[in-house]
Amino acid sequence: MTAKTISNPYIHRLQMRHFVLFDVLPIFGVVAAVGFLFVRPFGPLEFGLLFGMWVVTGLGVTTGYHRQLTHRTFKATPWVTGMLAIAGSMACQGPAISWVALHRRHHEFSDREGDPHSPNLHGPGWRGAVRGLAHSHYLWMRRHEYPNVVHYAPDLLKDRSLVRISRLYYWWVTLGLVVPAVIGGLVTLSWTGAVSGLLWGGLVRIFVLEHIVWAINSFLHMFGTRPYESRENSHNGGIFALLTFGEAWHNNHHAFPESPSFGLQWYRLDPGYWLIKTLALLGLAWDLKVPGEARIESRRIRQRYSAAPDA
Repeated sequence: MTAKTISNPYIHRLQMRHFVLFDVLPIFGVVAAVGFLFVRPFGPLEFGLLFGMWVVTGLGVTTGYHRQLTHRTFKATPWVTGMLAIAGSMACQGPAISWVALHRRHHEFSDREGDPHSPNLHGPGWRGAVRGLAHSHYLWMRRHEYPNVVHYAPDLLKDRSLVRISRLYYWWVTLGLVVPAVIGGLVTLSWTGAVSGLLWGGLVRIFVLEHIVWAINSFLHMFGTRPYESRENSHNGGIFALLTFGEAWHNNHHAFPESPSFGLQWYRLDPGYWLIKTLALLGLAWDLKVPGEARIESRRIRQRYSAAPDA
């Protein structure tokens, strides 16, 4: 029988290294970017690189890592799958196959023992809530049981292209830093433009996107609205829908994990689904498993009122 998780000193050293490189150092990157404003002010170039790289890598995570690879909510051509996986890798959230295994375990044990990043398992009261938020938003990544990819992602291990993309993870992370630096240098024909591109399109972008993604795991498992029945404590935070590329419809997602649309309705903003629909219109994606209205309504939470008995 295949073990579900792996826990040993070597794995924990790798986790701590990843935590320091991609979760701690971007904080210093933000500080450096602010300090570099005295050398080169923040302008259209910096905004364009920050915004453009944030969109590319954010869509890579939500559309590629999450909706396609983890939940198989749609199918796509191999090159689209590969490009989405590479874009997701540049977000510094971990290699594609490892990310999928971790997220599948989260759904299996969501808000119960075994969930790697639940905020709801750390005691009662406000102290437990604070400890839970700190754990789920940031601290859990230092050290945790590593989900066995053989158990949680055997389908992805059969895809040689995805295995290769996962093995080249650190190269993709480097690419996500080099691209904005090169663009900044070429546009301005200066080293200051290159450094500014590296800082804003690279390190600041990583910092911003990370905290957006982590907020889904932390705050939206404690606060927000719950229109649909689900076995865990997921909530929607629709006001953040654009900022999270549609991930903020978190209760919708946990209620219907097979759906490529997290918003479920056309009027709920969901950029991740907009990309999938665009790919489908171009013939590059298909088999979108959007639940029908009857299934959606069957899971809606309704207020139940009991009439007082006649006197």
